Amino acid sequence: MPFTYNFPMTFSGLNLVGILVAFGFSFVSGGIWFGPKTFYPIWMKARGIASGQLNENQNKPALMFGSTIIGVLIQTLTLGLVITSLQHAGVHVGLGTGAAIGLALGVGISMASSLSHRLFGGENLKVWIIETSNDALNLTIAGAIIAFFN
Repeated sequence: MPFTYNFPMTFSGLNLVGILVAFGFSFVSGGIWFGPKTFYPIWMKARGIASGQLNENQNKPALMFGSTIIGVLIQTLTLGLVITSLQHAGVHVGLGTGAAIGLALGVGISMASSLSHRLFGGENLKVWIIETSNDALNLTIAGAIIAFFN
């Protein structure tokens, strides 16, 4: 007997407060992750920038922070859409399940999809680990936050 499951993706019932809290956590966490006392110096050295300073072509704060805000917002909105849609389909999504969904998306999509791009683009494995581990961690915690608010 073939497996059939009706999984309607829906924006109905999307808890924007939970998504905004998850977004805020992820944005702040990313700032701490790449702070001067945490992974920023290691990350810059791994990228081959020994001075730890971006050059004028790389240092465009409005572009860097603006694109980061948009990217994190899209990530948390998508995670909220998946969790809310599962709940509308009758799946109980508690904190642990929300975290597991975030982890699965963080590792299975965010980390896995960027690996070949980074390696073929000339980045080393350490750069990939530092950057994408932050995504996976943030999505894991964001999944729990969204599930809590739902």
